[in-house]
Amino acid sequence: MNRSVIPEVAILLCTYNGQQYLSAQLDSVASQAYPHWFMWVSDDGSQDDTLSILAEYRSKWPNECLSIVHGPRKGFVANFLSLSCRPDIQADYYAFCDQDDIWEANKLQKAVDWLQTVPADVPALYCSRTRLVDADNHGIGCSPLFEKPPIFANALTQNVASGNTMVFNHAARLLLLEAGENVDVVAHDWWLYMLVSGCGGKVFYDADPSLRYRQHEANVVGVDLSWSGLWFQFRKLWRGHFREGNGRHIRALRVLHARLAPENLETLNRFAIARDRWLIPRLVGLKQSGVYRQRLSGNLSLIAAAILKKI
Repeated sequence: MNRSVIPEVAILLCTYNGQQYLSAQLDSVASQAYPHWFMWVSDDGSQDDTLSILAEYRSKWPNECLSIVHGPRKGFVANFLSLSCRPDIQADYYAFCDQDDIWEANKLQKAVDWLQTVPADVPALYCSRTRLVDADNHGIGCSPLFEKPPIFANALTQNVASGNTMVFNHAARLLLLEAGENVDVVAHDWWLYMLVSGCGGKVFYDADPSLRYRQHEANVVGVDLSWSGLWFQFRKLWRGHFREGNGRHIRALRVLHARLAPENLETLNRFAIARDRWLIPRLVGLKQSGVYRQRLSGNLSLIAAAILKKI
């Protein structure tokens, strides 16, 4: 797509029974310092007042800048992928949006400022750290700070940022379209990180939080850094969720192997081969693939997963 004189951002919001926090999120979008945006909402079958709230905002926002469609009702991943692949949505940049966060006023401006430094034909993804808040918007800390490069060797085993922080260009959106809305992946945001980093694109991780990430009982995905949260993650690893997800991602990436940069295709192949070998070659192959996580604890758990053949 040709870049506009003033780039437009398509905000892609997915909703499901989100009445409790939706208005605060919509108000934070309306308060953005960067004003050149429009919003598409895919509702996944809400049975509360979500649709009524959306209709209210659609009527009071100017220039018909809010469109509402119905999602596939197959969960949040399918909903985001379906919305991302709608051919009638065309923009310079695209921003994933959750129904229960609060955007900082400069969120879109910071993302657009960086995205404009990347040539339009190069896939580009902006993401950031988040400020964690409780259900009542009281600060409870920040998400982990990642300092290692956000590249494909990291993306294969870890997503560096929540989708609610992601803003990406049209070249990145074309990768989502090529993969299709029915691709079998663990999460839409992790998938986009793998696609952009794997296909010769650029990823920027902003250490400055761009939104207030609300943690509450109804979170589909949240940030739990407690011992109980870490134990829950270990149980998922032990039960094979991590290995199963890696298999799904490898199969999905194979379909786009012609788009992967040569060095990233080699990383993928080495990782795929290593995970099915016996212990010593498995550990050696994991090392040779170059995959890594951002923190020491994550890399230790990666090694543990390899030892247990849960990778």
